[in-house]
Amino acid sequence: MATSYLKRLNAPKTWKIQRRGLKFITRPKPGAHKMELCLPLNIVMRDMLGHTSTTKELRTLLIGKEVLVDGIKINEKAHQVGLFDVLEIPKIDEHHRMLVTDKGYLLLNKIDKKEAGFKPCKVLNKTILKGGKFQLNLDGGINILVPDNSYSTGDTLVLSLPDKKITSHIKLEKGVYIFLNGGKHIGDHGAVEEIKGTSVSYKSHTGTLVDTLKKYALVIGKDKPLISLFK
Repeated sequence: MATSYLKRLNAPKTWKIQRRGLKFITRPKPGAHKMELCLPLNIVMRDMLGHTSTTKELRTLLIGKEVLVDGIKINEKAHQVGLFDVLEIPKIDEHHRMLVTDKGYLLLNKIDKKEAGFKPCKVLNKTILKGGKFQLNLDGGINILVPDNSYSTGDTLVLSLPDKKITSHIKLEKGVYIFLNGGKHIGDHGAVEEIKGTSVSYKSHTGTLVDTLKKYALVIGKDKPLISLFK
C-alpha cells in the first residue's frame, strides 16, 4: 500500500519543487491523473499560490468549503490538481488552470471566471453499450454516455463545469490547435499540419514544424486555443 508521502528526490520531474534540504513531500491521492501530471492540493495552495503556510491553515479552508477543483468543493489536502483542472477560491474571486510549461513543469495559469466554467477533455476510448448507446472514456477519469457514434478517439469534448455537460466537440484533424501533454515537446502547442498513422505534424507557436505522436496531442481549439496559455 502506498504511503501518504514520498521522498522529494523521487518526486516527478514535472514538479517544480525544492528537492534538497527537505526530505518528504505529500503524495497525491490516487485519482484520474498520472502522478507526473498532477500535484497534491496542499502543495498547490502552499508552495505555488502562497495562500497557506501550514496544513492546519489548509484544513481550515477546506472545512469552510472555500477551495474548488473543477467546480467541486474539496475536503482532502492530498486531492489531485491535474493538467487542465480548474482551481477556484470563490471567496477571493481567484481562478487558475493547471498547465505544463514547455520546460516540462506543472504550473498554474491565472484565468477569469468565464474560462473557469469549462474544461477540454480528450476522448481516450469508446465502447458500445446495450441499447445502442456509446460510452466515451475521457482523460481526467470522466466517462460520458452519448447517443451516436460521431465521436472518435483523439477528439476533444469541451465540458461545462461542474456538471460536465458537452458544450462542443472538436475533431482531431488538419488545422485544429493542439497542446502536447507528453513527449519531448511537452507543453508546446500549435496548429496541425498533417496527421499520418500514429503521428501528427504541427506548426508550433514558435513557427517551427514539429512531429510528435498522436497520443500526446490534445485538441484545445479549432483554429486558436479556447483556453489561456502561458505567454
